[in-house]
Amino acid sequence: MTSEWNKSSWRSKPRVQMPDYTDPQALARVEAQLAKYPPLVFAGEARRLKEHLGAASRGEAFLLQGGDCAESFDQFSANAIRDTFKVMLQMAMVLTYGAKVPVIKVGRMAGQFAKPRSAPTEVRDGVELPSYRGDIINELDFTPQARVPDPNKMLQAYTQAAATLNLLRAFSTGGYADVNQVHAWTLGFTESEEAEKYREMASRITDTLDFMKAAGINAETEHALRSVEFYTSHEGLLLEYEEALTRLDSTSGKWLAGSGHFLWIGDRTRQPDGAHVEFLRGVLNPIGLKCGPTMTTEDLKVLMAKLNPENEPGRLTLITRFGAGKVADNLPRLIRTVQEEGANVTWVCDPMHGNTIKSSTGYKTRPFDAVLREVREFFAVHAAEGTIPGGVHFEMTGQDVTECTGGVHAVSEENLSDRYHTACDPRLNASQSLELAFLVAEELSRLREDRDRRAAG
Repeated sequence: MTSEWNKSSWRSKPRVQMPDYTDPQALARVEAQLAKYPPLVFAGEARRLKEHLGAASRGEAFLLQGGDCAESFDQFSANAIRDTFKVMLQMAMVLTYGAKVPVIKVGRMAGQFAKPRSAPTEVRDGVELPSYRGDIINELDFTPQARVPDPNKMLQAYTQAAATLNLLRAFSTGGYADVNQVHAWTLGFTESEEAEKYREMASRITDTLDFMKAAGINAETEHALRSVEFYTSHEGLLLEYEEALTRLDSTSGKWLAGSGHFLWIGDRTRQPDGAHVEFLRGVLNPIGLKCGPTMTTEDLKVLMAKLNPENEPGRLTLITRFGAGKVADNLPRLIRTVQEEGANVTWVCDPMHGNTIKSSTGYKTRPFDAVLREVREFFAVHAAEGTIPGGVHFEMTGQDVTECTGGVHAVSEENLSDRYHTACDPRLNASQSLELAFLVAEELSRLREDRDRRAAG
């Protein structure tokens, strides 16, 4: 962080994946209004998350990051928030058991409204219109009016994010996160015949909880068993929105991106001299950097120096997204670059974005087996390199959608049309998400046992 940075300095840099608003006066009015609003998150929360992510980089914690591909105004509801939060709690419990370390829970929620697109326009039946870029920018309907960027949508996004955070905070501390209740939900999943193979781990978790209860440790006596820390995250894409919610932290004298606890830079917006890197290098929040197959070692060096010049643990999370079968070709060179630079980073696997295909029925989907394969390859490379796999990052929902194929309940390509509700990319449903947590927990358990053996030998 240098003295040359200010919250508007990104405006002088090349910008990509951002809309060109047609009414500058309307945009200025919205930015001025947002600048008066309270921040959605607070600096102390962001600093605490940074400490937790630093622990994950050392293998003392594990990150579970999950939620919507793109939050929708139309599908916004208390039930949808509750269902995703519920599944993330279940996943976190299973991962905690496998890893034997605390699991950091971060939702892609309360801010994941903007989406980068592979092309600025799309064509249907010979008609070309601007691409849909998320509800904070324009609308999904394929009409000229719907696709015009509207700055007033930022105000609606803020209101929805504030309501989402309010409910998440209530769920986190109001008893909904009671560890015994969470496990009871998980047992319901393992009772099905298809999920029988996960019953043994669920039974071991039951035994652990029974032992704790017998020892006098229960939800009534231990606040930690009834509440959780839950953080929010999104891609820091729409910089007018981000700047308007940036606030000076009186404690540290640094600037907080007040729109979410954790913001990341996408694989399409990580240009070292671009606007997104410029903005995010100057905020105190922990930040993520998506790393796809095109990430060069030279760019990674420059980006690490810009985004984490003080080499602070927990500040920078590298989120890898290569695709199944491509991890071994790409991850080792990035790991060695980090090691050569002596950089502190937290390694996280995003097995969703590199495994998107078009099904035979025309729907965009992600095969469960490919998602799982990339996760396993991620763990295998880290085991071979002697480095720490710090977490996983999923696009998922608590709803019973049919958007990704496979899993114990075997969603087929023919099933995709049944409940395909995503506004953008396909998400794991509740059952697939929990199944993946069991399988990742097995990887974490094996990793821990290997480390224990090496330490003993």
